[in-house]
Amino acid sequence: MAAIPDDRLEPIAAIEGSAKTTPATVKVVDPPGLSAPVLGELRKADALVAVLRAFGSEVDPDHDLETIQLELVVADRDHVEKRLERVRAQAKSGDPRLRDEVGQLERVLAHVEAGQPLSSYSGDLPPELEPLTTKPLLRVVNGSGGLDLKLEAELAELSPEEAAEFRDGPASFDTVLSGLFETVGLLTFFTGGDNETRAWTLRHGQTALDAAASIHTDIARGFIRCEVINWRDLVEAGSRAEAARRGLQRLEGKEYVVQEGDVLNVRFNV
Repeated sequence: MAAIPDDRLEPIAAIEGSAKTTPATVKVVDPPGLSAPVLGELRKADALVAVLRAFGSEVDPDHDLETIQLELVVADRDHVEKRLERVRAQAKSGDPRLRDEVGQLERVLAHVEAGQPLSSYSGDLPPELEPLTTKPLLRVVNGSGGLDLKLEAELAELSPEEAAEFRDGPASFDTVLSGLFETVGLLTFFTGGDNETRAWTLRHGQTALDAAASIHTDIARGFIRCEVINWRDLVEAGSRAEAARRGLQRLEGKEYVVQEGDVLNVRFNV
């Protein structure tokens, strides 16, 4: 688990009078190989990070990436085959919905058997599938032409200020985070109050109701409306009251599409 650095938290907390700040976090899992149980866990991930070797002898990051992508296609083929076997057996009951899914899975299986990832499948995928090849995949090169992860491991023993003196650019972690945000399509929104100002992540295009659900399912269930203000407008105004007086704070419903840097105050009743 790693905190996502965000310089906006402290200014927002100062306006809200919050006792503490809590950054958003990212959980990264380094799987031990690609066995069936491991692949099952990977299917729950929001994105995949392919770390490719670019140091030592006989390096070929592009070939290594192709190998990984092929392994994911094979894993999806096996996944679809197992689902198809199970649904075929269930479809003997005569359920038309299951018979339709059998036909759908047969078309999906033909696609992956041709060596194609499911990200290029033109039809709808059965919602029960958890394919790996539709997940965002971030390419991280470790070594020449990429990130020096050996150096980063050594700099991790130093303070952030000391470590920065040895780098020519941003930290590798910041670079990977930036790549993840772009690849997955993430944004950051904030909530604030007396107890805490907190950063949260959401996908671009998701709504105020999705944001409420990421905070707590009860908040989403009892959603009434959402007070929205851009973080910069809030800080420049100096208070919520002044922001409202300037017309910078507005009321939005559950279908509002959350924007980068929004500060949300969700009104709800359960």
